[in-house]
Amino acid sequence: QVQLVESGGGTVQAGGSLRLSCAASGRYAVGWFRQAPGKDRWYVASIARITDSTVYADSVKGRFTISRDNAKNTVYLQMDSLKPEDTAVYYCAATTLFSSTKVTDYYYWGQGTQVTVSS
Repeated sequence: QVQLVESGGGTVQAGGSLRLSCAASGRYAVGWFRQAPGKDRWYVASIARITDSTVYADSVKGRFTISRDNAKNTVYLQMDSLKPEDTAVYYCAATTLFSSTKVTDYYYWGQGTQVTVSS
């Protein structure tokens, strides 16, 4: 069973940047999701198995970048031009599928890290 450990959350002003890290052993597709208080968990971005191809939600396209460092078994989410509406708990998750944007396709989840963007 894979264990996922997120880090890198914090508080930043609008327009700022943060980089989230997800330590994930094994070769899985990894996705980032976020959940604001009282809201459902939403897809943000994912990186596929084998090819490392990437997919982004429209709301973050052009601002966020997902990448993988295989030597460190770590997936990153670089978040630039942050907006107050990006405030949420961010989760990384892993699946044995090639790739997916669906919450229900991900079997393994990290504990989450808080990202707060102030206006």
